Amino acid sequence: MPVRREGLLIVAVFAAFSFEAKADSPEFELKAGSNLDVVEQNCAACHSLEYIEMNSPFLDQTGWAAEVTKMVKAFGAPIETADQQKIMQYLTTNYGKK
Repeated sequence: MPVRREGLLIVAVFAAFSFEAKADSPEFELKAGSNLDVVEQNCAACHSLEYIEMNSPFLDQTGWAAEVTKMVKAFGAPIETADQQKIMQYLTTNYGKK
């Protein structure tokens, strides 16, 4: 079991440094826009909002629709149908590949 404890120690140390680095940096903010509140309420419940910006160079309207659908159907995100449409609209307008 010593290897397992060492592995856990490494993970704990890495997590501590990651937390400290995040605490020192400003919190990530999405672009202002219509339905931003719906995106923040629904998407941030499961993952960092930075995920949106990281994927924006690759996704157009079809891509964002597929991402939202994947989050709901594959990962079980509890997002109402009306909110899914608002999220897709926000993402396409503010982070859609041009």
